[in-house]
Amino acid sequence: MAVCCDLEADINGEETFLLDKKIICSFSGRLSKLFGKSTGANRNKVIFNDFPGGAENFELISRFCYNKGEIDINPSNISLLYSAAEFMEMSKSVSGNCNLLEKTKKCIEELGYWTWPDLLVALKHCQEMQQVATSSGILEKCLDSIVGRLAITGEASPCASTSSPDSSGLRLSCDTRSTESLKNSFSRANWWFEDLSVLSPNLVEMLVKSMVSRKYNQVIISRFLLYYQKSKFFTASSDEKRQVLEIVIDGLYTLDPSCISCKSLFGVLRVVLNLNISKSSRNKLECMIGSQMDQATLDNLLIPSPYGTSCLYDVNLVLRFLKAFLREGGWRLSPTRMKKVASLMDLYIAEVAPDPFLRFSKFLALVVALPDSARDCWDELYHAIDVYLEVHAGLSEEEKLKICCALN
Repeated sequence: MAVCCDLEADINGEETFLLDKKIICSFSGRLSKLFGKSTGANRNKVIFNDFPGGAENFELISRFCYNKGEIDINPSNISLLYSAAEFMEMSKSVSGNCNLLEKTKKCIEELGYWTWPDLLVALKHCQEMQQVATSSGILEKCLDSIVGRLAITGEASPCASTSSPDSSGLRLSCDTRSTESLKNSFSRANWWFEDLSVLSPNLVEMLVKSMVSRKYNQVIISRFLLYYQKSKFFTASSDEKRQVLEIVIDGLYTLDPSCISCKSLFGVLRVVLNLNISKSSRNKLECMIGSQMDQATLDNLLIPSPYGTSCLYDVNLVLRFLKAFLREGGWRLSPTRMKKVASLMDLYIAEVAPDPFLRFSKFLALVVALPDSARDCWDELYHAIDVYLEVHAGLSEEEKLKICCALN
C-alpha cells in the first residue's frame, strides 16, 4: 500500500513529523475531526504545544498507527501512552477494538498483578513525568499497588529486589549510625527501603499518606522516613536537603508519637539546625520532641545557641520543648513523666546557670516552667539558683527576689 506524507505535525516545537493523514486519522478522533474530510493534494499542518511526553511519545503512537494497532505496552511507557491516547482521542468510537486507549486501560487494570520490578520501573517513569502520570491516575494506582504489595507480603520480600537482591534474607539490626550500616543492615521488615529511596520527596509524601490510610505498620514507616533522609543526604544540595527534611518531618508528624524514638527525633534536629527549613516543619519537629521530653537526656538538650547570640546554649528552644510537653502531653502527663522532666530540667538549669550571658528573664522562665507538683525535692534547683546569683551579681534586688520566690 502506498504511503503518502500529506500531514505535517509539529510536536511541542521539538520535532516535526511527516505523516499519512489517512492512516493517522483512522486511529485519532482528534485529528479526524480536524482533517478527516479534507481533500486535495495540499499538505495540512497541525501544531501541538502540549503533547504529553513530547516528540518521543508522539513517535510511539505514530508507530502504533502504522503498525495497524500493534505496539509493545510496558511499564516504562504505559503512563505516556495512556496520556497520549486520551489527548489524541484514540478510542473505540474511532478505530473499534483496535484502539490505544482501551489497550492501555486494560494494562492499567492489571497493574496489581505486575511484578515488583515492573512496579518500580513504572513508578520511576511516573516520577519523571509526574504531571502526566497524576492527571491520568496511573501514579495513584501504582502507589496503591506498591503499598498493597507491601501490606500483603508483610516482612518477606515478594521477589528479588532490583537494587538489593539479597536483602530479604538478611537479619541484621537496623542500626543506621554509619554509612556502612545504612547500606547493609536490612531486616526482613525493611527489605524495600533501598528500592523506594530513589523516589522524589513529593512521591514519598504520597507514599506515606497511602501507607497511613491503609494502616501500614507505622514503626516501619518511621524507619523508612529516617532511612530516606539519610540516604538522600549523601549527594543532595542544600535546597534538596531542606525539601527532603520537610517531607520527612511532615511525614513523621502524621504518625503515632510512640512509633518514633526521642533519640531519632534529636538526630533529625541536629541536621535541621544547619538548614533553613520552613517554620511549619520546624514547629512540628519541636512539638514531637517536646511530647517526649521525659525520654530526653541532658546531652540532647545542650544545643548550642544560634549564630550571632551570646548565650552558650539555646535556652529558647528548650523552653519551646517544655511548652510542647505540657501542651501535647495532655492526659498522658502522668506524675511519673512530670517528675522525670523536672529532674532533667534541674540538671539543665544547673548546666546553664554559670553562663554569664544568660539573661535573667530566660533563667526565670526555666525555673518556673513546670508546676510545683512536678518536684519532690528542690535541692538541685536551689543549688542552680545559688550559682546563677553568684555569677550574676549585678542583678537588681527585685530580680533576685523574683528568682528566690520561684522556690517552693
